[in-house]
Amino acid sequence: MGIYRSMRAVTAASGDGPVDWEAAGESAKAATDPGALDVSQAEREAYAADVLDARNCVQAETRISFDLPERVQVQSRHHWLDANVATFRRVMEPLEQQAEYVPGLARIVNTGSMAFALSFLSKHVLGQYDPLLLAPDEPHALYFVRPNITRVAERLDVPYPRFRRWIAFHEVTHAAEFGAAPWLSAHLESRMQEAVRNIAAGTLDREALSDLDATMTAIEGYAELVMDRAFDEKYEDLRRKLDRRRQGQGPVERLIRRLLGLSVKRRQYERGESFFSTVVEAKGIETASLVWESPEMLPTDEEFDDPDAWIARVER
Repeated sequence: MGIYRSMRAVTAASGDGPVDWEAAGESAKAATDPGALDVSQAEREAYAADVLDARNCVQAETRISFDLPERVQVQSRHHWLDANVATFRRVMEPLEQQAEYVPGLARIVNTGSMAFALSFLSKHVLGQYDPLLLAPDEPHALYFVRPNITRVAERLDVPYPRFRRWIAFHEVTHAAEFGAAPWLSAHLESRMQEAVRNIAAGTLDREALSDLDATMTAIEGYAELVMDRAFDEKYEDLRRKLDRRRQGQGPVERLIRRLLGLSVKRRQYERGESFFSTVVEAKGIETASLVWESPEMLPTDEEFDDPDAWIARVER
């Protein structure tokens, strides 16, 4: 019944743009089990305690002062879909504005592709720090997709409370990055809009895409390094098991991850973490944190492979 409702929502896609976002969201929800969200008051308090402890530990490790997001939510997969359909829609707006005419069949295909991507992601995202790109009046948010966290903890054979706490440390580290770099949201927004506008115009600006990739590599790599250094329990087994999960479970899932760009994201984790580990070993966490002073302090693509060159540049 879910597949039928999902397909019916896609085939009923309408409007003038390349994607019917309401239909995409409806289709993704129909194809996705929301997951149980019977969270007790004690468990909600445990999530809140994890987040507060993570902030204190990350601040002590990085010496970065930052505020936690106003919205910290324990979500089902459907809650995550609602939040991210809105984000995808904002990011893709330049593409829709330049689309003069979209045939109905193309709109159905685009809507179906977006629904599939959203459904797949909603089943795999564990936590998300959301700076709410292109929504300047909205406060930043922190989401925990509880059904995914409980399922992955069971599959990895690790205690749920310990795994949940580790995820909290990762997402709070992202909050530290954006708190240390007030310019970061606007920088990401401009690079993403530029990339989408170029695609809409039928061009591929490799320099803009490289800059966006470098920014995301810095964000993910710094978070990987700091979460491990700040986490107040043993983590080596968690790291090993989660890294194996990121590689995908089988050939079909690996293909889907590649098509959705998740293999690129894994490379950003690994490359960024390697860069910052080298910097910290040579100069300490204070030097690594200089990356958040301004956009000019971000490593270039070449510097990610040559941390010494970045250190020499920023210490002039």
